[in-house]
Amino acid sequence: MWLKRISIVNYKNLEQVELSFSRKMNCIIGHNGMGKTNLMDAVYYLSFCKSATNPIDSQNILHDREFFVIQGFYETDDGEPEEIYCGLKRRAKKQFKRNKKEYQRLADHIGLIPLVMVSPADAWLIDGGSEERRRFMDVVISQYDREYLEALIRYNKALQQRNTLLKADMEPEAELMLVWEEMMAQSGRQVYEGRKAFIEEFIPIFQSYYSYISQNREQVSLTYESHAEQGDLAALLLECRQRDRILGYTTRGIHKDDLQMQQGDFPIKREGSQGQNKTYLIALKLAQFEFLKRTGSRTTPLVLLDDIFDKLDASRVEQIVKLVAGDSFGQIFVTDTNRDHLDKILQKIEGDYRLFEVEDGKVVE
Repeated sequence: MWLKRISIVNYKNLEQVELSFSRKMNCIIGHNGMGKTNLMDAVYYLSFCKSATNPIDSQNILHDREFFVIQGFYETDDGEPEEIYCGLKRRAKKQFKRNKKEYQRLADHIGLIPLVMVSPADAWLIDGGSEERRRFMDVVISQYDREYLEALIRYNKALQQRNTLLKADMEPEAELMLVWEEMMAQSGRQVYEGRKAFIEEFIPIFQSYYSYISQNREQVSLTYESHAEQGDLAALLLECRQRDRILGYTTRGIHKDDLQMQQGDFPIKREGSQGQNKTYLIALKLAQFEFLKRTGSRTTPLVLLDDIFDKLDASRVEQIVKLVAGDSFGQIFVTDTNRDHLDKILQKIEGDYRLFEVEDGKVVE
């Protein structure tokens, strides 16, 4: 899959943008705050039905405007055209269409256009709470496993209902609690099995990318932890029901899953330098690309690299450039404030590329 053309109206600071892209490499240069990341975010939106940076849709509309529209014109690996439309008016429901036909559920769109984005915000995968690391797993798996996404939606619905009962003034009915706990246990087991299988296959891919970028300077690991490893989730929920009632929320379940990220024998959050942490994150995302390419809808994912070279030494930048310029990657979008980084990439590209400049929300080739 590749994005041939995009049309953007009133999205963040992009008032009106019409661009045609290279099938291989698209480099976007500009100072901070000019709109480079907003352009990348518009491409992301067309894959995931939401912004990567702001989950409140109405706040993504350009100031003093009443709507935004993003349209993407794609071509599949088989040469078939795909047109994706997204439109949002203030105080109205978001519209998402594929080939002019509106989706009944946004979840049905996820996975059609697989995409991997690497950005400075990924630092939260290491520095943030477990929610960020669960989201990383969910974003990958949901793009190739529809049943996983459905199970995750069911689990989150049941979790929300159980938490509502736990917070209620009146003692909740035991039978009603049991209904939601059984739904959590059934769908939670499915989510756990999906995450476990994913991580087992993902780890060697991730370690291979890290070794390549770092030139074998460090050893890293990734470990999945879940309450589901302790036994039946329904039994765990019943066991902690009274304690959860006192606290007012659910303390056990796959919504507490986490990934332990280590360098050597210690958490990389504590031991890693800025460059090592960034290498870890980039290796995670490139492994995500490789995994989706192997297991997804037999469609090469788009790759968005947003300002990724800062804090990396020259040798690591060189290794990343070699990777993304290679034949195994499909369409790539790269942003940077430093023209030298982009020139190094373009020198290694033997095929087509396009270079864009962004200033105050205006984009020119």
